[in-house]
Amino acid sequence: MFKSFLKDESGAQVVEYALIIAVISIALVIALQVLTTGTSFSSFISRVATCLGGTSCS
Repeated sequence: MFKSFLKDESGAQVVEYALIIAVISIALVIALQVLTTGTSFSSFISRVATCLGGTSCS
């Protein structure tokens, strides 16, 4: 019974996907903190909207 439990891989994919999502989430949080250093999040979103609108992206 124990050997069959060790060989069972039915939940392995779920764990792998959860780890991938966790790593991507952590990377996004770190990237947003770096991009918004010294500014508020709403001003960051305004800058992104300005750049996507086709005006200056400075």
